[in-house]
Amino acid sequence: MIRSVIAGTGGYLPARSLSNDELAAEYNLDTSDAWISERTGIRRRHMAAPGETTADMGAAACREALARAGADASEVDAIILATATPDSAFPSTATRVQEKLGIRQGFSFDISAACTGFIYALGVADSMIRTGACRSALVVGAEAFTRILDWSDRGTCVLFGDGAGAVLLRATEVAGEGTDSGILSTHLHSDGRHGDILQVEGGLVRMAGREVFRHAVSKLASAVDEALKANGLDQTDVQWLVPHQANARIIDAMGRKLGLPPERVVVTVDRHANTSAASIPLALADATRDGRIGAGDLVLMEAIGGGLTWGAALARF
Repeated sequence: MIRSVIAGTGGYLPARSLSNDELAAEYNLDTSDAWISERTGIRRRHMAAPGETTADMGAAACREALARAGADASEVDAIILATATPDSAFPSTATRVQEKLGIRQGFSFDISAACTGFIYALGVADSMIRTGACRSALVVGAEAFTRILDWSDRGTCVLFGDGAGAVLLRATEVAGEGTDSGILSTHLHSDGRHGDILQVEGGLVRMAGREVFRHAVSKLASAVDEALKANGLDQTDVQWLVPHQANARIIDAMGRKLGLPPERVVVTVDRHANTSAASIPLALADATRDGRIGAGDLVLMEAIGGGLTWGAALARF
C-alpha cells in the first residue's frame, strides 16, 4: 500500500521582528509586554516587509523543505497551500509559488480553513497520494496576517504574525495498514454555526476571544482522542505535540491532557505569535531543524480556526 511520508520540512520568517513593547510604541497601543505575555505567551512576532508577499514567504519555506528532503523541484507533482491572506482572489497563491519555484508540471491550489488550514491541506494531499493522484506534494501554510489587522483593536492586533512553513510529502510503499510510518491519519471538522466568533469583516480580523477559547480546548481534545482511537494508540504513545500556536494557555492545556512534559511540546508562539495556517509547519521546521523531532518519533498535530474549523493529524517521522 501507499502512504505519505514527510520527507522534508522548511520554514521562513520575515527579517523584521517586533517585541511587544516595540509593537505598542509603534502603533500607539494601550498595552504592555506584561499584559500581552501573561495572557497569551507572546513576546515577539515577525512582520512581512513592504512588497513581500504571501507567495514569496511560501516559496522560501518550500525551498528549505525541498533542500532538506534532497529533492528537486522537478519531483513535485502538487502544491497545496493553506492561507487566509492570499495575494489575490485569483490566481491562487499556490500557483504563484509554483512559478517562483520554477515548477512547470503538476497542479496547485489554495485551501481556506483559517488557522486549521495546514491540517486541512495535509489531509487533502495525503488522500491524493494514497489514491495515486500524485506521487509527491508540497503542503504549505503561508500568511501575511499583519496586513489584515485592526491596529486600534489591542485584543487582536497583538496576537498575530507573518511567516510560512512547508513539508514535502512523498509516496512510499509500505507493507500494510499495520506499518507505522508516514501520515497515519487526519481528522477534519467544521461547524459554521460559530463562524462569526472569528472572522474577517470589512477586510479586518474580528474575534470574540473568550468564545474562541471556550470552544478550543473541548474541540481540540475531541479531535486528539479521535486520532488516537483511529490508530489504536494511547496518549502515552505520543512523543511530540506540535499544536497550532495561538495561545500558550491552550497549548499548555493540551500538553497536560496528553500527559506530556513541557519539553515534549513544541512551542513557538512566544517568538512567532499566531501565524495562522503557517504555525504548525513553522513549528515542525523548528523542531526538525534543531534535531528534537527525529526518525521514528510519533507526532500529533492539532489546530482550531475560523469557520469554526478544527482537526488533528498523526504522523510517524
